[in-house]
Amino acid sequence: MAFRQVLQLAACGLAGGSAAVLFSAVAVGKPRAGGDAEPRAAEPPAWAGGARPGPGVWDPNWDRREPLSLINLRKRNVESGEDELASRLDHYKAKATRHIFLIRHSQYHVDGSLEKDRTLTPLGREQAELTGLRLASLGLKFNRIVHSSMTRAVETTDIIGRHLPGVCKVSTDLLREGAPIEPDPPVSHWKPEAVQYYEDGARIEAAFRNYIHRADAKQEEDSYEIFICHANVIRYIVCRALQFPPEGWLRLSLNNGSITHLVIRPNGRVALRALGDTGFMPPDKITRS
Repeated sequence: MAFRQVLQLAACGLAGGSAAVLFSAVAVGKPRAGGDAEPRAAEPPAWAGGARPGPGVWDPNWDRREPLSLINLRKRNVESGEDELASRLDHYKAKATRHIFLIRHSQYHVDGSLEKDRTLTPLGREQAELTGLRLASLGLKFNRIVHSSMTRAVETTDIIGRHLPGVCKVSTDLLREGAPIEPDPPVSHWKPEAVQYYEDGARIEAAFRNYIHRADAKQEEDSYEIFICHANVIRYIVCRALQFPPEGWLRLSLNNGSITHLVIRPNGRVALRALGDTGFMPPDKITRS
C-alpha cells in the first residue's frame, strides 16, 4: 500500500520530500510475526513526554524542515566561511507557499453494518456537489486531491472531482477516520478503547507528518492541495499545525462537506484562513453527522 501511494504522489508531481517520509511514518511499531517490533518505529510526537513548548512559544522547526537543521555542520569546512554556509542554507530554503484545503466528507448512512455500506445519503450527495462548486468557483489551479480510502470519503471525492477535471487523485489509508488522542476535557458519550488511541493516533500523526509541512525546496510555485477525509482527522491536524494542545481537538466542530483552509509559508509559519466553512450551502443543507 505505501509503495503504491508513493507512486501515486510522484505521478501528481508533489511527492517532494514527503515520499521518503511515508515509508518511515507508516511503520509505527507494528509487531512482526515473530513478535519483534519493526525497526523503524515512528518518533514520539513533539508534544509528548513533557516536550511541548510553553504557552505562546512557537517551534519554528515543527516540521523538521528548518534549513539549519538539514545541514550537517560537522562536515562543514571551517575555512570555507559564512558565504559557503549561507549558500548551503539557501539550497534548503522553501520558496513556495502551500495552501491546504481540508474537506470533511458529506453526510452518510451511519447505520450501515459494514464500512462499505456507509454510503452518502441523497443530502450528502447534494452537499458534495455544493462543495465541488465552491472549490471550482475559487479559480485556483489545484495540484492534487488526496482522500481517505473510506467509502464516504471516496464518494465525496468522486463528486467533487467532477467539478475539478484533470486534478490528480490519490487514495490513502493514513487519512481514515479514528481516535487521534484522548480528548481533554473527556466526554462521557464517546469512550474508545485505549488501544484505539494507540493505533489510530500513530496513523493520524503519520498522516500529519507526511502531508502537513512547508513546501519542498525544489517547489518553485505556490501549490493548492485538497485533502478529503474526516472530522477527527481534520480537527487533530488543525491543532497540530497551529501548535495548539492536540488534546483539544474535540472542542472544534465541523459540518459535513465543510472547507478548512490552512496556509503554510516558506518560513514554516502556519495560518488558518477558514475552519469548517459551509457558508456556501443553504441553511437547510447543513448537517454535522
